[in-house]
Amino acid sequence: MFTFNFKLVRPALTIVALCGSLTLTGCAQSVSNWIVNTRVHQGELALARGNVKDAELAYQLALRVNPADERARAGYVSAAAAFAYSEYQRGQFDDALATINSGLKYDPSSVRLAALKETIDSAKLKREIVISNYPTYHEAGSQLAHEYSQLNVTDKAILKALQRFAYTYDTSDLTKAIKQSYTLELDVAKNTNRLIAYRQVVESGVPVTASEATSSSAASLLPLP
Repeated sequence: MFTFNFKLVRPALTIVALCGSLTLTGCAQSVSNWIVNTRVHQGELALARGNVKDAELAYQLALRVNPADERARAGYVSAAAAFAYSEYQRGQFDDALATINSGLKYDPSSVRLAALKETIDSAKLKREIVISNYPTYHEAGSQLAHEYSQLNVTDKAILKALQRFAYTYDTSDLTKAIKQSYTLELDVAKNTNRLIAYRQVVESGVPVTASEATSSSAASLLPLP
C-alpha cells in the first residue's frame, strides 16, 4: 500500500467538467491523460527538490495509467537511478539492485543504471571479502570514525584560545593553544596508525593464534593504544 505526500485529489466536478462535452471514450482518454500529466509533473517537481522516493512513486503511478508514456518512462528511470544510488549509499545493496531492475524494465539499455548496477555488484563482492577477513570491521570502523570526530574538540579548543588572546593579550592563552596543538598532533598520529592497521586487517585478515582462537575476543578488535 503506497503512501503519497502530494495532494493529488481533485474534486469530482473537475472530472465532470472534463467530460462535459466529450463522448464516453473521449472522456476516459482525457481523464487518463490528465492523470498521467499530473503524475509526471509531480515527479518532475519531486526530482527538482531532491525527493527521489516521491519522484519514483509519482512516475510509477503515471505508468500504471499509461505504461507507454515516454515522459513517465524516462522520468521513472531517472528517479529509479537516483533512488537506487541513495540506497547504495546506505549500504542497502539488495534494495538498490531491485530498484535498478525495476528501472531497466522501462529502459533496458540505460547506461546509467547499468553502470550503477556494476558498481553495486563490485561493492557487494568487496564487502564479502572484508567480512571474511574481519567480521567485526564495522565496529572497528565506527570506533575510528568516533576517534577522528573527537579531533574537532581539540581543534575548537585551540581556536578558542587564539580567539581569547585576540582580546586578552594574555600569552597564557597562547600557551594553552600550543599544548592543545601538541595533543592534536599526537592524536592525529595515533589515529593514522590505527587507520593503517585497520586497512591492513580488512585487506588480509587478522592472524589468529591458538590461544586467541579459544578467547571470546579472538582478534576481532583492533588494538587501540
